[in-house]
Amino acid sequence: MNVHISVNYFLFLFAGILYSGILFAQPTMITGTAPGAEGKQVRITTPGDGLTSVEKLLATLDVDDAGNFSASLKLEKTTDATISINFHAAEIFLEPGEKYTLRIGAMNYDDTSENDPFIQSQNLEIAITTSGSKELNGMIDKFNNLYNTFLLDNFNSLYRDRQKNRTDSLRTILNREFSQFDNPFFINYTTYKLASLEQASLYYNAAQLARKYLIGKPILYENPEYMDFFNNYFSKYITVTSASLHKIDFQPFFKNPDPEKIMLKTLATDTILKNDQLRELVLLKGLMEWYPMSGYDQEDVLQVIKALQNNSIYPDNQVIAANLVKLLTRLKPGSEAPGFTLMNRDEKELSLRSLRGKPVVLCFWTTYCKECLTELDFMVPLHEKYKDKLHFLCVSADKYFTKMILFINLKKDYTWDFASIGDNMETLVNYEVRSYPLFVLIDRAGKIFKYPAGSPGRDLEAEIQQLLKE
Repeated sequence: MNVHISVNYFLFLFAGILYSGILFAQPTMITGTAPGAEGKQVRITTPGDGLTSVEKLLATLDVDDAGNFSASLKLEKTTDATISINFHAAEIFLEPGEKYTLRIGAMNYDDTSENDPFIQSQNLEIAITTSGSKELNGMIDKFNNLYNTFLLDNFNSLYRDRQKNRTDSLRTILNREFSQFDNPFFINYTTYKLASLEQASLYYNAAQLARKYLIGKPILYENPEYMDFFNNYFSKYITVTSASLHKIDFQPFFKNPDPEKIMLKTLATDTILKNDQLRELVLLKGLMEWYPMSGYDQEDVLQVIKALQNNSIYPDNQVIAANLVKLLTRLKPGSEAPGFTLMNRDEKELSLRSLRGKPVVLCFWTTYCKECLTELDFMVPLHEKYKDKLHFLCVSADKYFTKMILFINLKKDYTWDFASIGDNMETLVNYEVRSYPLFVLIDRAGKIFKYPAGSPGRDLEAEIQQLLKE
């Protein structure tokens, strides 16, 4: 969702409106209908920031027996949000103080076919109306349709033949269609969409792009097209694309008493990074790229990120640093195991927190996964051997609670805890369950010990013995 408009539009954009209109928190009203989702939940989330995409929950709404839901959110700025029911989702932009009526297309959320919901989930179809006469989502959809059609028709001219005049013709089309729509978020969205096109098609070189879109310009953390342009422009910037920085060995700086200070001072030698706020954000991106690279101590990298989180004077950079720590340490040994509360085999609530005091063997499985059924059989002797020292919990990802119950009731030796995922799909997301079975070892304090752990048929017992020694 991005593009640009005429030269006059650029002047208007960068004169001050560009910063995208941060406001005092205003209630944003959402009402809607979701036929077929009666009794389920609608989740409204947003990427925590454009660098890490660590999800932030805005609201959880219950769908009543008539298929209706409603909520009031307090938003300080236009927010790129996702509406989801189970694993079905759609994107929506929410503005402070706006009133939205959503009509979600009818869907069979209880389809009995079993598949991988991460890959095969159908997108929600949402019709949106608001109290405003020029609705942002409709304008962005219109823009994207024009933009995508233009790219399809002119792909070779832009990328193979480097015909710069084709980009100019796109500006003319967009100016004609959208010049009267003065929504600041939309202006920035379209501007940086076009910036990304100019970057990819080599319309401008790197220095020209920086002067036009980065140097002296506000950082639009909340605008996905600005952050997309930022991420592409500064990809491997410190180590590869910066003419001055790529020659510098940053590894020794991590052993400095104040590594973030010497790194920021070094980055300031790059002419594009004179602005303190931008320079700090580029360093965070560089740290994110260094973390998995050989030759860099991951703990050292994390300490620099934490220092930026604690010492930055820019709240948005503090948030990104905090999210980056979460992203890089999530499901790593010693990190907090994501909590959940699920329905157990006795139809009572069972929380992960309630199991603290003993280590936990956690398993995600389904009845239609043959390997899962084999591994559950292998778990029987392990449970008998270690049941006094460990909690065993198997979470079924089957769509129906009754399907799990019918199966385990046939297995009289499955005497440990079972629970159903139900509509609690965020648990699968939090544990990044991409295939079944998945085993996780959690220590007595609720920290990840091993992710993923071995299976009962292979390495799990050796890992259990190591866990019990801790």
